[in-house]
Amino acid sequence: MQRLMSLGILAPALMALAAPTQAQTVFVSTQLRPIEEATVVRQELLKDAGQVDYVVEEPPQFAVRMEAERQAGKRTVSLVGALHGELSPLADNDTLEPLDDLAKKLAADGMPQSVLDLGKLGKPTQQYIPWMQATYVMAAKKEALQYLPAGADVNALSYDQLIDWGKALQEATGQPQIGFPAGPKGLMARYFQGYFYPSFTGGVVRTFQNADAAAGWEKLKALWTYVTPNSTNYDFMQEPLAAGEVMVAWDHIARLKNAISATPDDYVVFPAPAGPKGRGYMPVLAGLAIPKGAPDKDGAIKVIEHLTTPDVQLLTAARVGFFPTLNVDLPPDLDPGVALLAGGVTATQAAKDAVISLLPVGLGDKGGEFNKVYMDSFQRIVLQNEPVAAVLEEESAVLAKLMTDTKAPCWAPDASSDGPCPVQ
Repeated sequence: MQRLMSLGILAPALMALAAPTQAQTVFVSTQLRPIEEATVVRQELLKDAGQVDYVVEEPPQFAVRMEAERQAGKRTVSLVGALHGELSPLADNDTLEPLDDLAKKLAADGMPQSVLDLGKLGKPTQQYIPWMQATYVMAAKKEALQYLPAGADVNALSYDQLIDWGKALQEATGQPQIGFPAGPKGLMARYFQGYFYPSFTGGVVRTFQNADAAAGWEKLKALWTYVTPNSTNYDFMQEPLAAGEVMVAWDHIARLKNAISATPDDYVVFPAPAGPKGRGYMPVLAGLAIPKGAPDKDGAIKVIEHLTTPDVQLLTAARVGFFPTLNVDLPPDLDPGVALLAGGVTATQAAKDAVISLLPVGLGDKGGEFNKVYMDSFQRIVLQNEPVAAVLEEESAVLAKLMTDTKAPCWAPDASSDGPCPVQ
C-alpha cells in the first residue's frame, strides 16, 4: 500500500444572498467549484450527511459574503470550506467557532497533529478542521521520456534539463510539447508564487525584483520557446494532455486527474523542476470551519464529521483528486491514476531540495490583485518581450502598495516581517 505523506508545515452582496432551504445546512466552499467536482460533492461526498445545500463561490466573492454577513450580524452560512489562507482573515476577525472537541476526536482517529495545528491559524483554539490536501505536479506521456537529456532523472529535473527536454521534443515532433494552464481560469499564478519564484529566488514577495528574479525570468523566456502558444487558452491541463496537444504539463493534481485516470499506463507524474535556490512547491490545505452565529451549528458539525471519515476521505481522493488529511493507507484497489498522482505528490514532498511556499495569507479580498501582479509580469516579460528590469520595477511598486494596504506580513518561504512584507 502507498501512504501519502502528511503536509508538515505546510454589502450589497448580503442583499443578494438567497435564503437557505428550510432544514438545510448551507455549506459555502471556494473549493471543488467546477461543475463536475461540485456534482460529485453533492451526489457522492455529502451522501448520508443530512440535508446540505452546497454552494460554490470564487474566493473574492467568498470574502465579501463572509464580511457582509459579519457586519450585518446575521448568518445564512453554517459551514465554510476554503483554503488555509482564505480562512485566516475570518480567524483574525474572531468570527469562527472553536472546534477543539472535533480536533481531539480527529487526532485520535489518525489526523496528524502537525496538520491539525495548522488549523489553529496561530490562535489558542482550533479555528478550522483540515479537510483535504493537494499540490501541483508535472505529468508527461511516457513516450516523451525517450527525449529526456542524457543523465536526467525525471523526478529531479532542473530548469535547464526541462528546457533541453522541450527542445528535443519540439525537434522530434515539429511543434512545442510543453503546456501550462495560463488561460483565464487557469492556476498559473500559483506556478509563479509556489514554484518559479521560490526556485529562483528563495522567496515570493521580498525577492520580487532582485537579480535572482531577473535571471529567473530570462530562464523562463528560454523555456517558453518550447511551450505551446495555446497555453494562454488552457485552464485545465488534463484536456490538452488527453487530446495529444501536449506531452508534458504542469498543473494542480485535481486538474490533471481525468486524463491520467483515463489511461494511467500512458503517463508519469513527477515534481516540478528545481532552480538555483531549490525545488519550489506549494502544499494546498483546505479546511472546514463554522462561522460564529451559524444557524445550523449541529448540522455543520455533522458534515465535518462525515467528510473526515476514512471512507469519505478516500472517496474524495478517488473522485476529485484531493488527498486525505487523515493518516490513512491508500487502498490497493485505488484508481491507478489517483495512485500515480499520489506518487508524484509524495516525490514532491520528499524532495531533498524542496522549498515550501505557503499559499498567501493576510491579503483578505485582495488575493486577485496579488495574483494579477505575477500574471501581468508574465504577460509583459514572456509574452510581450518587454525589458525584464523595467517590468519588475513597475510591478514591484504595485506589489509594495498592495502589501502596505493589506498590512500582510511575509509568509514562507520569505523571511518573517514585523509589518507588511517588504518588496526588495
